[in-house]
Amino acid sequence: MLQLYFFCFIATLNSCINGYDGSLMGAINAMKSYEKQFGMKTTGASTGFVFAIYTLGNICGSFFAGPLTDTWGRRWGMFIGAVIIIIGTCIQAPADSMAQFKGGRFVLGFGVAMTATAGPSYVAEIAHPAYRGIITGIYNSFWFIGSIPAAWITYGTAKHYAGNDNREWRIPLWLQMSFSGIIAISVFFLPESPRWLMANDRHEEALQVLTKYHGDGNPDDALVKLSYSEMQELISIEGSDKRWWDYSKLVKTRASRWRLTMVISMGFFGQWSGNAAISYFLPVMLQQAGITDVNTQLKLNGVISVLSFVGAIIGSALVDRVGRRKMLFGASCLFVVWFVLVAALSAHYNGSGNKDGSNATIAMIYFFGFTFSVAFTPFQALYPVECLDFENRAKGMAVYNFWVNIASFFNQYVTPIGLGNVQWKFYFLYIVWDSFQAAFIYFFYVETKDRTLEELNEIFEAPFPKQASLKRTKVAIVADHGVTDVVEEATA
Repeated sequence: MLQLYFFCFIATLNSCINGYDGSLMGAINAMKSYEKQFGMKTTGASTGFVFAIYTLGNICGSFFAGPLTDTWGRRWGMFIGAVIIIIGTCIQAPADSMAQFKGGRFVLGFGVAMTATAGPSYVAEIAHPAYRGIITGIYNSFWFIGSIPAAWITYGTAKHYAGNDNREWRIPLWLQMSFSGIIAISVFFLPESPRWLMANDRHEEALQVLTKYHGDGNPDDALVKLSYSEMQELISIEGSDKRWWDYSKLVKTRASRWRLTMVISMGFFGQWSGNAAISYFLPVMLQQAGITDVNTQLKLNGVISVLSFVGAIIGSALVDRVGRRKMLFGASCLFVVWFVLVAALSAHYNGSGNKDGSNATIAMIYFFGFTFSVAFTPFQALYPVECLDFENRAKGMAVYNFWVNIASFFNQYVTPIGLGNVQWKFYFLYIVWDSFQAAFIYFFYVETKDRTLEELNEIFEAPFPKQASLKRTKVAIVADHGVTDVVEEATA
């Protein structure tokens, strides 16, 4: 079992890559040497495009990520993505012109599309069923394992190379290849996903992986037998995952369309809740709250990364206890409260120099960041993977990644314009959106807690999947007789 945890740990490093860039670019954007080198400002359309070009690369990469991961396997998807990220770093870090800098960011984004598709699919498919929720939740929580080093490295280089020394932003950029380097070196020491092996008619290898890592070497283990029989029944060796061009199964049936609605909505909710403004533009938000010293801004950026990581780990531990719907709905309601308070405090104290008012605004921003990390960060990888069946998982995750980046492009391009032009009034956009988000989750989201990936197929085939998902099912397994009893209890 320890080996299995190690394999999942290596795959979760894919999430660190995005976290590093999120914290890195927000910090670099506040550095005077960076602004002087490229003639940039902290807000405005030109700044927004520098952030968004990374997302454009990610969008383009999404079209290749699903077919590549389905055809060559989850490990090759992670490896190719990691190599492309290393190439992008080598273009971006030594850049003397903005054209080269943007080119490097585009290549980085293209590679991240590969790792963001293959990584979570691999973790969900190889994790032990009893721990799939917490392990896949931790996958996205590792965003902060990338974010925290980036925040404190940029704080350190800004203090050490203060002024016009370009090393204050070049050193953090070079270090951006660290996580992808570990993945590229390690990935082929990992076993392939048993579900991918099954789908490619390598049944014996799939059973060996299940036996070794889910059954502690016992081929007669009841869970191994159940998992293997479910995969045999539901995974086709001639499915649409073998046809790289075929995305039709994602929308072919009512159940498929419901699945896709869950996946795409989660992509938008995970980006438009207000978290992207904090991830990429926290120094700007702090400046508008009255914190004008760059080093203080970078220090607070580092603190919120640590706080958010703690929240994400707490949330990962709660996903299988509380459930998906309750956490997502409750957090969305709290988002509305936090942004109402942030907007009110920013409007009242902006430019006043009132220290207490600035501290209160910072506290509300931190409350939002912590709440998002507890309730949304674990689910950004977990929930879409759970909603997709195997045949459509890689392509579905590529589609998810595509829409995440469409939403992210809006964030990165529009947010600096909004914060620059209308300042605190921009927060009303988040208040309205988060209210809609809470209502949508309450009325339509499916509860995936305590279900196997294969069992969820029955849920989505039901006339009203949300209602069907709220019925608790107990399954009795006896080693020599398989499933002996299935009991549905009253609606939760």
